[in-house]
Amino acid sequence: MTFHTTVPAFRFRQGTQPLLISMPHVGTHVPPALAARFTPEAQQVHDTDWHLERLYDFADELGASVLVATHSRYVVDLNRPPDGASLYPGQNVTGLCPVDTFAETPLYANGTGPDEAEIAARREALWAPYHQQLRAELDRIRAAHGVAVLWDAHSIRSVVPRFFEGKLPDLNLGTANGASCDPALANELLAIAESATGYSAVLNGRFQGGHITRHYGQPQDNIHAVQLEMTQCSYMQEAMPFDYLPERAAGVQPHVRRMIEAALAFARQQAIAQGRTE
Repeated sequence: MTFHTTVPAFRFRQGTQPLLISMPHVGTHVPPALAARFTPEAQQVHDTDWHLERLYDFADELGASVLVATHSRYVVDLNRPPDGASLYPGQNVTGLCPVDTFAETPLYANGTGPDEAEIAARREALWAPYHQQLRAELDRIRAAHGVAVLWDAHSIRSVVPRFFEGKLPDLNLGTANGASCDPALANELLAIAESATGYSAVLNGRFQGGHITRHYGQPQDNIHAVQLEMTQCSYMQEAMPFDYLPERAAGVQPHVRRMIEAALAFARQQAIAQGRTE
């Protein structure tokens, strides 16, 4: 089966500061021909990282660049390696082009997922452009400032037995077990998260960062990457209709902003240490 879409792979806003915020799982678009193959449940794209653009609506004010996926992760998962290799070997995970939901129900009504040719077509149409833009912007930021920080923004239901036992901590910071950013930045972010009254936090717990964090985080080359996986119950309804809850979001948003501001301050300090003042 072929793959065709008329919707660009991403939306992008270029900022002025040494920070790029990536949102690879907020997209909801499924091309009509593909949606027709989905089950009714799959057509509702339950496993979206809902409303993160709204939660991070301060990003433009802070001068961050923002890269946002448009298509559902059910079409292609931008936070998986291009060869589909597991990020957590031995654990139950979803792939580059998933065939089931987080609840382990099938995506495809006839049980037949994409073949290798269709997977390749989706990767070429959506995965490749997103990552080309991500790479280009990180390189531009580093050239301009001497350093770049990549913030990979995610959210997930607080209870997903497939992936973890019990309830997930609210603020899950991931740095590829310490490999994707300077430990000083990771520790500062964790301190902010742990000081957030009413919210639980962990560094490199169940979620240590996906392909984006692991691949692009190269602190030795002055690119520092951090993933934040948030519980959706901290800002929205976790069941349909998945509404944003402004009053609840107002509780956690300031802590997220403090972490982003700390990441920016770290980048500026690194730039100054290199003699860069831009």
